[in-house]
Amino acid sequence: MNDLVLNYLLPTAEKGDEYGNAATPPPAPIPPAPRTVKPRGFGVGERSTVPISIGAALALLLAWWLVAQTGWVPSLFMPTPAEVWATGVTIFTEGYANATLWEHVAASLTRIVSAAVIAVGLGVPLGLLMGLNRWAKGVPDAPIEFYWPLPPLAYLPLMIIWLGIGETSKIALLALAMFAPVVLSAQAGVRALPLERVNAALSLGATRGQLFTHIVLPSALPEILTGIRIALGVGWGTLVAAELIASTRGIGYMIMSASHFLATDAVFVGIGVIAALAFSFSLAMRLAERVLVPWKGKH
Repeated sequence: MNDLVLNYLLPTAEKGDEYGNAATPPPAPIPPAPRTVKPRGFGVGERSTVPISIGAALALLLAWWLVAQTGWVPSLFMPTPAEVWATGVTIFTEGYANATLWEHVAASLTRIVSAAVIAVGLGVPLGLLMGLNRWAKGVPDAPIEFYWPLPPLAYLPLMIIWLGIGETSKIALLALAMFAPVVLSAQAGVRALPLERVNAALSLGATRGQLFTHIVLPSALPEILTGIRIALGVGWGTLVAAELIASTRGIGYMIMSASHFLATDAVFVGIGVIAALAFSFSLAMRLAERVLVPWKGKH
């Protein structure tokens, strides 16, 4: 009787079969699969915006074609895309303003690259120094903040008076226009450096040189590259003004020469060439950012 009661009270896993063998315990319950929750996106997100940009560009071309084709704007002021394309082919094959298209492009590239090398070579070290030392910041800060908001045409006459009408004044004008964004971006990159990184490096025994090369410079590099991109955009925008100074070559000179004869289609071609070159420089800087600062925007 006691065995029957005990056998009844024991759980199933502890009971034996009729031959006295221990029963197989029931299988353990399968835990539910973990639910993965994707965090909600914010801002632009991870999806590419290239299709949107291509669609917007096609819409602009279509609007241009409609405005020009329907005659809402006279052809003198708004040529059709076909007319601009035909003029571009002619300039490409025969040249314009006593020079081939490649000679104009080479002259403009020489000026913009020379000015960029000067602006970056002087602006990056000065900006880093301004971010590290208050005396170095205080001395050049006022002149930079004074001339930075000025349009380049405002000090173009001074460049002519001081440096003449040769290539020196053109390159100096472009270099001045690009210098301030590079300096300010390098300084901002140093000022944005978290103090925790500096203190951690110092606590591990880093020297001043190691602190600069391993902490300060890598942290400021994203801002520096962004400043160079902005500076190149400013430089291309100043190119037409720089090539007003007694030039016989250059895309800006070609545009101004065409405007004197009301050749609007040639002006459009020159604007398109500058836009293509500026976009190529911007694309090269974006690729450089991916290679040099792959961590940008990921922390």
